Order: sequence, then structure tokens, then C-alpha cells
Amino acid sequence: MKVLMVLTSHNQLGTTGKSTGFWLEEFAAPYYVLAAAGVAITLASPNGGQPPLDPKSDEPAFQTEATIRFKQDKETQAALANTLKLQDVSADDYDGVFYPGGHGLMWDLVEDGFSIALLEKMYSSGKLIAAVCHAPAVLRNAKAPDGTPLVRGKAVTGFSNTEEAAVELSAVVPFLLEDALIAEGANYSKDLDWRPYAITDGSLITGQNPASSELVAKTLLERLKG
Repeated sequence: MKVLMVLTSHNQLGTTGKSTGFWLEEFAAPYYVLAAAGVAITLASPNGGQPPLDPKSDEPAFQTEATIRFKQDKETQAALANTLKLQDVSADDYDGVFYPGGHGLMWDLVEDGFSIALLEKMYSSGKLIAAVCHAPAVLRNAKAPDGTPLVRGKAVTGFSNTEEAAVELSAVVPFLLEDALIAEGANYSKDLDWRPYAITDGSLITGQNPASSELVAKTLLERLKG
């Protein structure tokens, strides 16, 4: 079993002057779930090298067993520091792809042509696509083989409008994820704010928020095992 994990390379939170990037729990929890099952994981990002970490996700309040483990795991830290360039990976080499969230990807991966092409190839090949929190945003511009929006008619979830409002970034992000998915014809659903929630539709597996990271990874693993 081989899974590609794709992380953002964007580190600026709009025009706020603050930093952003990927959310640590949303990388660490799925990484260890998959690795423990023997999944071969390859890491990639648009620019390659070290993806930017959202500093807020490294604050004490957001630490979990997985994030604490990561901070003591030199091998995984080294792998993260040396992600491949997204343009150099091929969908043919993997059984599935996992996109951790974080606000950063809303500025780069959503519009990244290599990411869009990867998703479209994965989808047309029947391979698994998993994304959590803000990461379902990467599906916004992807198309199904018939040219319609990939998410049209699909049951999906992702970071909700009320959760974005709770972190006071509704006016900062380039778009609200919940609204964007609905605009593309997705059948969007959600649970209460901050509760774990994941939904599967065909080869798509999406999770609502950071607390959903492990659930999405476990769902992906079950599907990989067939």
C-alpha cells in the first residue's frame, strides 16, 4: 500500500502579516495511523522541501499524542523537511492520496495545476482521495472525467462556516470552504463544531476539522485494505 501525502507550501495568512501553513495534528495523526499499518508514505508539496507549519497548531492547547510523538521523531521530521516537488510525482505510483489541512493550502494547492491534475488522475483511476479540515478545498477546481465539477453530487464535508467564524478568519480566507463546495454542487454536510466527522462517497473521503484527522486516516486505511 502506497499513499502520497500532499502539504501546502504557502506561509502567509492573507494580508494579516501572520504566518500560516499546514496544521500539525492533521499531518501527524494520519501519518502515524498509516505508518503503523505498514503503508509506504511519500510526502510532497508544491515547492518541495520543508512545508511551513502553522505556528498556531504548535501551541500547547493544540497538542495531541500524535503531535507530541512527532516532536520526538527525528526520522519523520527529516522526511517532512525533504518533501518531493509535487510536479515530480505521478498518480500512477500510489494507491491513494491524503491532503492534511491548514489555511495555507487555500492560497496555493487550490489553484495548483499539478495538484488538480493529480486529483483528476487519481479520481479517474478509481484511486482513493482523502482530505481533512480545509483540505477538501483542493477539490474545488478539479473536474470529473466528463468535465463537471468533481464534487458535484458527492457527499463531502470540510471546515464549516461556523468553525471559520469561531477562529475569526472568515474575512481573511480567500473563500469559505463550506460555501465553495456547495457552489460546485457538492452535497455538503457537517456535525457540530469541532466534533470528529468524516464522510465517504465512492473514492472520496473527507473530514470536517482537526479532530477528524485520525478518523479520516482510519477510513482511508480500511479502504486501502479492501
